[in-house]
Amino acid sequence: MTRNPIQSLSLAFIKLFLEIVKNNWPCNPEKTLISHVPKERLIMSFGSGYGGNSLLGKKCFALRIAGCIARDEGWLAEHMLIMSVTNPKGEEKFIAAAFPSACGKTNMAMLEPSVPGWKVQCVGDDIAWMRFDEHGVLRAINPEAGFFGVAPGTNKKTNPNAMATCMKNTIFTNIGQTKDGHIFWEGLEDQYSPDTEIITWLGDHVKLSDKSKDPKAHPNSRFCCPANQCPIIHPKWEDPQGVPISALIFGGRRPSGIPLVMQSFDWKHGVMLGAALKSEATAAAEFTGKSVMHDPMAMRPFVGYNFGHYLDHWLGMEKPSRKMPLIFHVNWFRLNKHGKFVWPGFGHNIRVIDWILRRVDGEDNGVHSPIGILPKKDSINFDGLNIDWDENFSLPKDYLLEDVDETIKYLHEQVGKDLPVVIQKELINQRERIQSEL
Repeated sequence: MTRNPIQSLSLAFIKLFLEIVKNNWPCNPEKTLISHVPKERLIMSFGSGYGGNSLLGKKCFALRIAGCIARDEGWLAEHMLIMSVTNPKGEEKFIAAAFPSACGKTNMAMLEPSVPGWKVQCVGDDIAWMRFDEHGVLRAINPEAGFFGVAPGTNKKTNPNAMATCMKNTIFTNIGQTKDGHIFWEGLEDQYSPDTEIITWLGDHVKLSDKSKDPKAHPNSRFCCPANQCPIIHPKWEDPQGVPISALIFGGRRPSGIPLVMQSFDWKHGVMLGAALKSEATAAAEFTGKSVMHDPMAMRPFVGYNFGHYLDHWLGMEKPSRKMPLIFHVNWFRLNKHGKFVWPGFGHNIRVIDWILRRVDGEDNGVHSPIGILPKKDSINFDGLNIDWDENFSLPKDYLLEDVDETIKYLHEQVGKDLPVVIQKELINQRERIQSEL
């Protein structure tokens, strides 16, 4: 996992037991304690079996403590994938993208383009450390040595590269398995016959067709494997100089109201879009159900210091001598009135990335809207798809007004007087545009 020079302790104690020891994992949820001491660069963890709080080199160090180091030293430690995209002309650019946990970072980082001529290579799927170099270019490294991916939903259709990556030298946690030891989780049903015997993550023996013990793998079950096994790992994935970032993307699961893709008006507006990020809760979050939750910058669980100061730090990245990446927001998860996804996602996301990279090149393929720059109609390649443009890009006024009002309320309640004035103004301006232009 993360290369970790910082002091971190997983605490365990020897004691005399007066009860039967049911397992040898130091999981004690009644007495869980996870402590970070940023000034001392110290992490202490006891009693947690949750990956983010027990694999201390990952979120604890590489985001929370590293975020404090980044604040002190003038760089960024972010919950972002890093990917390389090469177009049919052979032109390569690098993107960093922030999505809440289990919203498709690994799938996007290992994307197999559905459009011929495009190539994607993975630098990292979860964490990016980014610093502007002496030429004013934002460069990113992946501090991790491997992948810690969500298993359910991963298969040869959704992410063939992840499946190839985890076929050896891999630790699986809380998945199901077949009687003869093959892996199983929801999404792999097509690989087995209905009468295959499955041992669920809780140890129950059931037929694959038996739904009484579903889910057979825990919704947040994981695979952990070395990054160098990924068939599309980028040759520069361990380059200490990092790779140059041309675009930053934020995104989440938004069933309603939010368009497929939009570009921010400028850096300040882009930071506001990141601060306003929301997503439908997933199994990787501490909340359950289908409610849309705030997850600012996809960092809500991982910011290691005052969030208002964190936003100030982001705003302070913009300097005249720097080549600021363009900022975008995507939503692969919008639903129609029948509850069906209006965008096919997965490999087809290359079509949206194509538009983004053409924006980076300065192409005039965008149109102003109250919430950002949208694609001009038909400027995204929909060839071969039965896609309704308006279902992906309509802007419902009442929904967007309610959404921005709720965001303003949330940030004032959670951040209070530390919310940067710039962000407050951006939110107010956004509301005024929605009110007057829609």
